[in-house]
Amino acid sequence: MRMIQDFSPLFRSSVGFDRIFDLLENAARVQPIDNWPPYNIEKTGEDRYRITMAVAGFSADELDVTAHPNLLVVSGQKGPEENGAQVLYHGIATRAFQRRFELADHVNVAGAHLDNGLLTVELVREIPEEMKPRRIEVQAHKAVSRSEQPQQIEQQPVEQKQAA
Repeated sequence: MRMIQDFSPLFRSSVGFDRIFDLLENAARVQPIDNWPPYNIEKTGEDRYRITMAVAGFSADELDVTAHPNLLVVSGQKGPEENGAQVLYHGIATRAFQRRFELADHVNVAGAHLDNGLLTVELVREIPEEMKPRRIEVQAHKAVSRSEQPQQIEQQPVEQKQAA
């Protein structure tokens, strides 16, 4: 049984979480199962990730890795075979594909390389300095004596000008 989530009550009391709600709604949608090409997602460090895809038969020129804000798109389009041979059995999958990966905020593509039929995409989370937590020093002030108390300035009534 599929449960449909309604996030509209949360919109009343939250600000700036639209992207999270969109991700949850997209994940809840039924999508056809397409597990080709197979891939692994690994966490290689505190802020480092790696996506490895098995793309045997594709050359680097036939693969496209595109980074959008919060989205990584990996696609492959095999060029036509030009060897003139008649294929009696075609068991190696070389069909076109497009795989989309939703990325968290501040996750960027550090690089991609193809080696032995494996496409490896390195990802790194780079949080800007202004968004990192910073320590605020608390300063202690000495008590103010009565002679150093700020003086209150009495407000003088403003005389209204007579209209001529």
